[in-house]
Amino acid sequence: GDGCGHTVLGPESGTLASINYPQTSPNSTVCEWEIRVKPGQRVQLKFGDFDIDDSDSCHSSYLRVHNGIGPTRTEIGKYCGFGFQMDGLITSKSNEVTVQFMSGTHTSGRGFLAAYSTTDKSDLITCLDNASHFSEPEFNKYCPAGCVIPFADISGTIPHGYRDSSSLCMAGVHAGVVSNTLGGQINVVISKGIPYYEGSLANNVTSKVGPLSTSLFTFKTSGCYGTLGMESGVIPDSQITASSVLEWSAQTGQVNIWKPENARLKRVGPPWAAFISDEHQWLQIDLNKEKRITGIITTGSTLAEFYYFVSAYRILYSDDAQKWTVYREPGMDKDKIFQGNSELYQEVRNNFIPPIIARFFRINPLKWHQKIAMKVELLGCQFSIGRAPKITMPPPQKKNGNKNDFSDDFIHSVKTSLQTDKTPFTPEIKNTTVTPSVTKAVLVPVLVMVFTTLILILVCAWHWRNRKKKTEGTYDLPYWDRAGWWKGMKQFLPTKSADHEETPVRYSSSEIGHLRPREVPAMLQTESAEYAQPLVGGIVSTLHQRSTFKPEEGKEASYADLDPYNSPIQEVYHAYAEPLPITGPEYATPIIMDMSSHPSTPLGIPSISTFKAAGNQAPPLAGTYNKLLSRTDSTSSAQALYDTPKGQLGPGAASELVYQVPQSMAHSAGNKDE
Repeated sequence: GDGCGHTVLGPESGTLASINYPQTSPNSTVCEWEIRVKPGQRVQLKFGDFDIDDSDSCHSSYLRVHNGIGPTRTEIGKYCGFGFQMDGLITSKSNEVTVQFMSGTHTSGRGFLAAYSTTDKSDLITCLDNASHFSEPEFNKYCPAGCVIPFADISGTIPHGYRDSSSLCMAGVHAGVVSNTLGGQINVVISKGIPYYEGSLANNVTSKVGPLSTSLFTFKTSGCYGTLGMESGVIPDSQITASSVLEWSAQTGQVNIWKPENARLKRVGPPWAAFISDEHQWLQIDLNKEKRITGIITTGSTLAEFYYFVSAYRILYSDDAQKWTVYREPGMDKDKIFQGNSELYQEVRNNFIPPIIARFFRINPLKWHQKIAMKVELLGCQFSIGRAPKITMPPPQKKNGNKNDFSDDFIHSVKTSLQTDKTPFTPEIKNTTVTPSVTKAVLVPVLVMVFTTLILILVCAWHWRNRKKKTEGTYDLPYWDRAGWWKGMKQFLPTKSADHEETPVRYSSSEIGHLRPREVPAMLQTESAEYAQPLVGGIVSTLHQRSTFKPEEGKEASYADLDPYNSPIQEVYHAYAEPLPITGPEYATPIIMDMSSHPSTPLGIPSISTFKAAGNQAPPLAGTYNKLLSRTDSTSSAQALYDTPKGQLGPGAASELVYQVPQSMAHSAGNKDE
């Protein structure tokens, strides 16, 4: 009738409205909708808005719902009223419903807008519902077909989100998560709003620029909306071809060729353009293997001086570039015509629901401005057999006259629209390939872990064994070093003085002359000396009066077994001796030599000390004493300035020289020449 407004009747859902909605419906109009779904299912009806004049008690203006179609239909209900609220759903008893709208003489009333679906869609909403109608932060709803309506608007875009005042279902169509022809399920997430919402054109829906809002909503999707390589260059130039190429010469003589590889989105420079502008031109993209293609983005020439763009096009796809299939929406017997650009700069997106699975992709321009010119990008993801969606077909119905014609036509349409020249997968292949993969995926890591653990255990055991051998006796000297260590330590121990009397140190010139340098220290140390060696290891005892070092009482003093050349040289830190008592001198009195009475003595002779060299200084003593003996022998006729050796008859004898040990200051003061 003449009272029908916005109407989309899909196979499972749809939207219908009175004429001129949401404005006042005209007088004396009538419209009748016949809704039919799959056999075995029932229809549910939900009103988004209802405003019908009830001044005559639903006599001339009303909305009536019937079970069935035709003369056999039965009435479910008759409704009218201004601002009538119907919270529940009207449910049919069969798969067919008739909705009748009658408008008599009236002065006001917007009419109605309603949505329908099969009864298995319990979360059905209408095209007028927006996010502010729901309090949950996340929810699932079913959008009916036909929610691209001229009297609703949205603000925002993906992935930033949509303003909370936007229609949920219309935004879902714009985002590409549901089809305007088929409807579908949406998963909505509410979040905090943003100050500014962008506008864009996608899937025949124009999103407007929007101001700040307290909240926004987005949609959860499968995530298969990535770019497939036109802009990035993953698709090489050789895989982009066209039916023809625009080539022309500028006034400067430069030849311009707008080649197919120029059709990359956001690429600076000219686009691809066809040499001839007709409906037989095409741009072809080879994806190298089958991909899941979920959408396409197009622009015009993007050159201000060349105002070229494509405003409408078809999509064809193929597996071998020989046999092509035109894209159609399920249930439709006509090719899908996609809305293109309305100017040369704006990016326009169109989504494919369901996705296209193919290797070769063609764009066939149908409408354009001046010339066919465009840049494109494909959206999608890799195609995996294991993740391929299963198309659930209705169970076969028994044919009974013409009642199943609608179902048969719909099934045939679905098969035709999804049919490809090559079968992408079969259940047998899927089951055969998945099971071994799962087994390998579990077995291989387990084996690797077991072998790695065994290797680590063996390495640790070997390392521990070697370390144990290396650390055994780390702080014990080897067998051949233990005796030498004791001998080396004994030379630092003080000698024992039996009678606390002066004991001279005797040096035999006849014996020293025949000794090797290494035997001199042993010879010199055969008798105990008055001066103790430096203390080692913290041994402290009583000091003698005439000693600068402390001898240790009660121990045997034996240095004859020390051979400093046979024992390892060790760095020894001597302990400090305690200071002498107050009654005695601080230092031992040295023997003073008057060098003036020896003019023949070379100046290079070093001075002689009465201190006995300790430890490693033994070898230099041999040379020193040899020099002393030589000088004494050569000057035997002269008067010696040293104290008279004890037990010697005269200063001239050289068989044995015994030098008096220096005395303390109190005893030797009278014997020295001042």
